[in-house]
Amino acid sequence: MGLAEISLLGGWFPAALEVLAGGLLLIAVGWRDRRWRWRLVPLIAVLSVVGALLASYPGAQLVGITDPLPLGVWVWFGVGLAALVVLVAGWKSAGWLRRGTAVLAMAVAALVCANQVNQFVGYYPTIDSAVSDWTNAPLPGQVSMTGLAQDSGGRSLPRAGKLVSVDIPATYSGFTHRPELVYLPPVWFRSAKHHPALPVVEVIGGERGAPADWVRLGNAVDTANAYAHQHHGYAPILVFVDATASFDNDTECVDGPRGNAATHLARDIPQYVEKTFGASRNPAQWAVAGFSMGGTCAIDLVVEHPGTFTHFVDISGDLEPNSGDDHDTLIQLYGGSVASEQANEPLKVMHAHGKYTGVSGMFLTSTAEKTHQREAHQLSRAAAKVGIPSTVQVSPGSHVWQFAGPAFARSFPWLVGQLNPPHHRSA
Repeated sequence: MGLAEISLLGGWFPAALEVLAGGLLLIAVGWRDRRWRWRLVPLIAVLSVVGALLASYPGAQLVGITDPLPLGVWVWFGVGLAALVVLVAGWKSAGWLRRGTAVLAMAVAALVCANQVNQFVGYYPTIDSAVSDWTNAPLPGQVSMTGLAQDSGGRSLPRAGKLVSVDIPATYSGFTHRPELVYLPPVWFRSAKHHPALPVVEVIGGERGAPADWVRLGNAVDTANAYAHQHHGYAPILVFVDATASFDNDTECVDGPRGNAATHLARDIPQYVEKTFGASRNPAQWAVAGFSMGGTCAIDLVVEHPGTFTHFVDISGDLEPNSGDDHDTLIQLYGGSVASEQANEPLKVMHAHGKYTGVSGMFLTSTAEKTHQREAHQLSRAAAKVGIPSTVQVSPGSHVWQFAGPAFARSFPWLVGQLNPPHHRSA
């Protein structure tokens, strides 16, 4: 069995790690003497439970974790903490083998704890996906800018599109971001000199992640290639953007203390993609799609910048940008400016704008996300009042990438239909 087949989200491997961590802790604790068994071991257990409770709250809040994590995360945090206390408290009465076992128990428990988080968000489905991300392995279909020129103008279209890493100048925003990715469908390579003015979708991930997430985890390139295969190589350009600049910088795609993310997405990227890849300059052929934070960004960017984007796909987004409670959101996202906050709340933006023309959207959420379902319907009703037709689809699943990827695939034909002028729709 290859690494690509070993699941981190279920099956034998996560279970084996849990058994190993628990077994190592028991060996590290050992039997030892009476004082150890009846006085120190119970004390270690109490300290571990208290430590896990403190880590879950307020510790999680202090390090910026605002979403509640599963109980298993804190259980295995407690196991790792117990191994640490066993190592320290039992140092004198243990030999080097038992000390080493306690260190191993800590390491494996930490791994299990981390994978509990991973199982909660569905970030790494397999060992292979984790290793590929950690080692910055090239993405499937990725080529250099030089490689793009070499692939253009051939006698036949490539069987699949190409992915290229780009460093987009932050001309207007000054936003310090990581390299972003552009997917070019097969039809783009028809000519070496005159590329078609294709529609564009900016694709945004969650608050904790990277531009490659939609490629590695959301299978967005596979979705676009599958569509292109059925439509003579035709699909939109996809831009996998960096809306956060780092793993733990939750910008919610607004301009504020955490960086001018909105300006980067609405000005820097369109100008670069239009100039570099000959993309359409027509706002009717620009869209935003996203998951979680990216879903919130999708509708927010469209209703705030209808002169740049006119269609959105919101997958499990929130009612409005947020970074915890109301106070934290106001301070962290907007520097205390109530006016800036209100200028980025879709309900208020749509009400203030009035009627829109040519704007459309789709909301997709899972059966497990009752709050997101309610908020999607609320946004959809508000959008209808200002001339934005939208639909809400609820499908089995939860707030993980394993839901987001198929949801994007389901929305893709609809989205391409909105982006394409009528003569392309039957292509």
